[in-house]
Formats: sequence, structure tokens, C-alpha cells
Amino acid sequence: MNWYYTLLDAGAVLFCLIFLRYTWYRMRFFLHTYQQVGYKNNEFWQWMKSHWDEKVIPANIAVLNVFIFIFIWFDGWFLDTFTYSSLAVFFFVVSYFWFGSVSNYKPEKVKKPLVFTPRVIRLMIPYVLFCSFFPVLFTYLGFTGMLPFLDVQLPNYFSGLQRFDLTILVFGWAFGAMIVPFFLFVAGLITKPIEHFIQNGFKKQARRKLASMPDLKVIAITGSYGKTSTKFMIRDLLKERFNVCSTPGSYNTPMGICKVINNDLQSHHQILILEMGARYEGNIQELCDIAKPDISVVTNVGVAHLETFGSQDVIAREKGTLVDNLVAGDTAILNADDPRVSKMGAGRAEITRILAGLNSGEIHGSNILYDTSGMEFDVEIEGETERFQTQLLGAHNVQNLLLAVGVAHHFGLRLKTMALAAAKIEPVEHRLELKKQGDLYVIDDAFNSNPVGAKNAVEILSQFNSGQRIIITPGMVELGEIEEEENRKFGETIGKANLDLVVLVGEERAKPILEGIKSFDSTAMNVRLVNTLFEANELVQKHARAGDIILYENDLPDVYNE
Repeated sequence: MNWYYTLLDAGAVLFCLIFLRYTWYRMRFFLHTYQQVGYKNNEFWQWMKSHWDEKVIPANIAVLNVFIFIFIWFDGWFLDTFTYSSLAVFFFVVSYFWFGSVSNYKPEKVKKPLVFTPRVIRLMIPYVLFCSFFPVLFTYLGFTGMLPFLDVQLPNYFSGLQRFDLTILVFGWAFGAMIVPFFLFVAGLITKPIEHFIQNGFKKQARRKLASMPDLKVIAITGSYGKTSTKFMIRDLLKERFNVCSTPGSYNTPMGICKVINNDLQSHHQILILEMGARYEGNIQELCDIAKPDISVVTNVGVAHLETFGSQDVIAREKGTLVDNLVAGDTAILNADDPRVSKMGAGRAEITRILAGLNSGEIHGSNILYDTSGMEFDVEIEGETERFQTQLLGAHNVQNLLLAVGVAHHFGLRLKTMALAAAKIEPVEHRLELKKQGDLYVIDDAFNSNPVGAKNAVEILSQFNSGQRIIITPGMVELGEIEEEENRKFGETIGKANLDLVVLVGEERAKPILEGIKSFDSTAMNVRLVNTLFEANELVQKHARAGDIILYENDLPDVYNE
């Protein structure tokens, strides 16, 4: 029978290898999720709570741990009823079928893969050490029965006729795999002081560099929506006359701003344009402490990140911090049509306030027309009117461009010069970006959908008549208590638009949108539900014909897939 026990020993080794692979993919998956939520423990915990049964402690891990704890508690009864070898076979077979597949933690496609940045590598050191502790220690104990480094035999060590203790071996891997995501919290807390030290070093470097350039003008943009679009519009108007440095994409965090200042800002630059984002109170002040603005631009106060701020009044106070940081002689360019924004800096005679809007303000836009080539509109300032043409779409982009006109006017650019520059402005990637893909038109509005922008995008789509009008959307997130209601209103907007095909991503997330659609039209529109963007694309490929136009409204990170 030696061959039988040798086979059991081989089974024990295979068991360890299966669990090693399973644990590694679990570790990698949760690390990827942690990166996507910005290394924020609170937001990671919220994600864990919403995916508890599916990802955090799924049925296979829960049941195996229950099995092993029952076995430990009632080991006498088990050993009287079953042979030790038969129990070993049972645990090995169960492990093979339950943990041989890692598909739950290895999606075939991801929109944004895990990036092994220096921060991730620093985080991985304690994370891997903690995750390895139980499996490594209990594998050693299970196969040797000796306490490591002490050469002391374990009390009650029982290997039977095998060369391992089944209880110790299975417990170490099953329990170790279960608590993997919780070790990220510990690793995050351990590395937090290190990250603060590194970040403070980058901040000091950025402040020193700005101090060495006293003639540099700093323009800072904030708002709930439209920050990035407005930033690029300001850049494209000002670069007609000035050497301009600006943050790329959505670089609006302390480290994103420091990276641009430390690496990209050069001595010949005259103007630095920074986008300043906020998810929590105090974020704007932290950014202003790095780079104090000379010109503050506030696009609007909406409901983005309402979940973390609590109310629009708190959001307005946070955005208003950008204006509060202005000193005598500085300038604020404000959205005249937003009542919260238009009040910012009121009563401060020592600063200049310039209001721009579609309905009011010193800088005024009107007569908007748009089609598949873009849009055109009139801009009036100080009695002078100029017709602007641009590739951009949407009335909210007109509002953003009016703010950019306000900045350019402050720097002395002529309105005609601005109109020529505006004609060359290209849409910001994933923000109402009109593209032609083969025989299809695509409106890519995939980045950070919000109630105002989502409504505008659907209304724009409804005005096309080149073919079928199709929308793919998962709705909106991070709106706190009003999220369900706003998604229901979004559904009503879709219902009014009477589109040809509506593809909703996420059956649970789509419920309020579906309710809104059905409140207007429960039969005519073709509404389909899928669980991922990839399924949505496959569905549309089967239905789309030449000339159709497809709107991608919001594209959530992989952590929101259902």
C-alpha cells in the first residue's frame, strides 16, 4: 500500500499548488480593485460590502472554511466514522473542483488593467508577506510537524499513515485564501506614512519650482463637470499668443499636478493651466497649497461625488475655495448661469470677477446650431459679436468655451483670434467625442457621466437622422441618495428621445433607468440588458447598420461590472 500513501502525499502537494494559484489570482484581483478606487480604504470597503458574496467570501471559500472548522471541532467523531485517508481524499477532490478555476478573479477583458506603479510595488511588499503568512507557515507545520526555527515538535501533531497533518494543511490554505482582501487594509495603513513622505517631497519640489518662476501665471479650473474640457479650451485659445503648459487628461490630484510641474513645466512657459478635482472637503485647499492660482475658473456646482460630500452646498463651498485663494489683483472667471457659482467672490472688490453664460453674464453665447460636423454659435462680449464654429457638440460645451473666452479676453486676445482658434479645438477624448468608425458614427461620452451631461448627450443623439440611434449606458454612480432618482430621470430622458435601441449595462443598476423609460414608452423601444460593456458591444455589432449612430454614455470601471 505504499503507492497509495505516496499518491496521498502527491495529492497534498497538488492541493497546495491549486491553492497557491487560486490565492495569487485573488490577491491580484483585489489589488487591481484597490488601485481602481484610488487606494482609498473607505471606498474599497464600500466596494467589498457590495460584492461580499460574489468576490470577497464566495460560497466555495465559505463552505470549505466551515468544513474545516467543523472537522477541527468534531475531529473525534470524524475519525471514528471515517478514515483519515478518506477525509484527505475528500478535501483534495473538493479543492480541485472548487478552486481549480480562477475565472471569478481573472476576467477575460478589462478596460483598465492593473498598473505596477512604484506605489503598487511598495504596497505589494507587506501585502504579499501578510497573504503568504498562513499558507507558508501552515504548509511547513503540516508537512514537518515542527515549529520553525525552534526545532520543537508540535503538540497533537497527527499525520496518520501519511506524511502530513491534514487539519493543519487545509486550515492554512483555506483560511489564508479567505482573508486575502482584508490584508490590503493593513498593507495600506503600513505604507500610508511612506506615501505621505514621498508625496510631501514632490509637493515641496513643485512649490520650489513655482517660486523660482515669479512671472508665471497660474490658471486653476474646478467644478463638478467640464473641468478637463474647459482646461483644453483655455489652452488652445491662449497658445495662439503664449507659451502654455497644462496638465494632460484628468490630472487633477496632488500627485498629478506635482508630476506636471516637476517634469513638464519649463522656464520658457508663461502660463500654467491646472485642473483641480475634489472628492472630499479640503481637497481644493491641498491643491492650492501646492500652486496658488492667479486666475480661478469655476465651471459649475452639480451632484458629482455627492456621495462623499453630502450636499450641493458642501460641494459649492469646496469649489469656492478656489476663489477664496485669490488675492488682490487676481481674477475669477465664473459660470453666470449657475446661481451657486455666480455668487463666489461677490463683495470682494480687490479681485476681478468675470461672468460668462448662455443666459446671462458679461460674456454671452446664443444662436446654437449643430450637426454631425460639430456646432456653431454667437459669442458677444463688450458689444462685439463673433460667430464661432467648432467640432464640439452640446450646449454645455458652449458654456465651457465661454469661460475659456473669458480667460483669453482677460489676457488681451481679440474675439476674432479666439474664433479662429476655437475652430481648431478637437473634442476631449471620451467627452461627446464624435467619431466615424467604418460605416457607423459614434458619440463617445464615456467619461464620468453626470445628470446634466447625460441629458444633453441623449438630446443630441435624438436629433440625428442618419440611421438608427443607439445608446449604450450603465447609468450614473457616486450620486449618493439621489442616484436612483437621477437614473430614473435619465431613463425618462431616454424614453422621450424615442431611440431605436437602448442597451443597459448591469441588470441591477439598470432598474431605475428601465422604470424611467417605461414611464414614457413600455413597448415601442427596443431595450436590452447585459452585464458588461463587452456584451453590449457584441449585441450592437449584430444590430447596427451603415449610417447608425451610437452613443456611449458613461463607461464605468471594471469594479462596477455585474
